[in-house]
Formats: sequence, C-alpha cells, structure tokens
Amino acid sequence: MLLITAVQSFIDYLSSIDRSEETITGYRKDLQLFIRFLENKYNCQPYLDEITTSDIEEYLTYLKETRRYAPASRVRSLHTFRSFFAYALKKELVVRNVALNVERIKIQQKERIYLSEEEVELLVSAIEHELICLVVWVLYLTGLRISECLNLTVDDVNIQQKVIHVVAGKGNKDRLIPISNKLLPLLRGYLEHKRPHTDSKLFFCTKKTGKLSPVYVNRGIADAVKKLGWKKRITAHVLRHSFASQLVKNDVNLVQIQKLLGHSSLNVTSIYTHTNLEQLSEAINTL
Repeated sequence: MLLITAVQSFIDYLSSIDRSEETITGYRKDLQLFIRFLENKYNCQPYLDEITTSDIEEYLTYLKETRRYAPASRVRSLHTFRSFFAYALKKELVVRNVALNVERIKIQQKERIYLSEEEVELLVSAIEHELICLVVWVLYLTGLRISECLNLTVDDVNIQQKVIHVVAGKGNKDRLIPISNKLLPLLRGYLEHKRPHTDSKLFFCTKKTGKLSPVYVNRGIADAVKKLGWKKRITAHVLRHSFASQLVKNDVNLVQIQKLLGHSSLNVTSIYTHTNLEQLSEAINTL
C-alpha cells in the first residue's frame, strides 16, 4: 500500500474516533512532510511496508539540522510516527511498528515562568483594553487555555451555578471549572453591564467583530509587559502555568489540578511541581 493511502486511512480513523481537529491537523502535517521527505530521498512514491527505522531516524535528523526544529517538535513528530505505525500494525498493514526502535529524543526541562497574584494585578493595571483585562483574570483564576477561554459561549458560563463548561477542549474532552468567589463578580458585572449587544454567541466579544483573537489578547499582554519594564516573556499560556503553580503552592492535590487543567495524564500535570532556588534553600535549611 502506498504511504499516502495509509496516511489518509489513518486520518479518517482519527476522525471516526472523534479526535480533536487540532490533533488531526497536527498528525496530518507531520505525515505529509514525512511523505515529501521520502519522495525526495527515493525519487518515487514511498510504500508503507518499505519504510525502515533508518528512514525515520534520517527524517528526524533532517528536522533538526535542516529545518531547525526544536527537540519538543521532533518529539511530537516521533509520537505521530509511533501512533501511525501502531494503527498500521493493528490493521495488519505492516508486520511491526518500526517507529518503536527509534531512540527517544531528550528534552531539557526548562524552569517554567509563572506569575504571582500580585504580578497578575500589576499586569492587569497596565493593560489598556478592558476586555483583555477580564480575560487575563479568567485565565489566571480558571487555568483555561486561551483557545478554550475565547471559544466559550454565553451558555457555557453559568453564573447561577458558578461553573464554566469547557466543551471539546484539548483531546476533544469536556470538563467543568468552578467559578471562584473572586472571579464571579467580575463575570457577572461584565455580562450584566459591559458585554455589547451583538448577535455573537461568544461570551467574550466586541461590538465590531463579535469575538476576540488569541493574537490580539497576547499583543495586549505583551504591550503591558513592555510598559512595566519586565524582561520575562509573558503570554496567555503563562497565566495557565500561574494558575497551576499557585494551586501546587497552596498544597492542592495534584489529581484535582489535573482535572481542572484537563490533562490526560498526571505526568503532564507534574511539571507544575517546580520550585525555585529560594524555596529549595528554605527546604534545605529546615534540616
């Protein structure tokens, strides 16, 4: 079977089991680029059962040296290959998963940037756009991804029951996020007095376009950071890190944090158990 045919079959399968559009798009891009690499290498259409472990290793080297992919991006590509060949093996299109023999790519874990509540207050005070200010508070007090936040509809935010319903988040999973006592009056005030009259169903919307874009929100945050003279790079996703980090600092159970963040694995959530040098020094000095 031609590789391109097998890839299309795999993409159709992902769609049939309701994988998110974001996931499907990522897998498709990875595999299409791999196909082009093999076409250039062999000067012909590659066949699925002829692909070797060496082909994948050479491709990952190509991503590193020619396309300058970061380790995390190459890890994602390897994950795509393992998932694809696992599917092919299950469907008896190949006799073994050649991607399993590829050595894992090591990623150096970076200390994640996060903000304290005082820093979030400073950030908000420096943002000129009132709606972006509210979005920043929502990100910090809920841990939502920026896409999840801006895709919320009016029906998803239940002020009476104090809960936000995240529909088809990452991994196409739904989850419920309680609205804290600190956030509730901000959302209620916006909904009752400041949200423009518009046909848009989105909770966060402007009168002109009926929506906010992640790029626009991040630009507003970046402008505020520049005004404050901060050297660290702050994005909407840093506010999600800050939410998780503050919960860890307050000794909230990691399983509960996992559910709030919508992580599929505790391994992912555990990255937020980072500590800074000052906290490590305090720990050592307790001995």
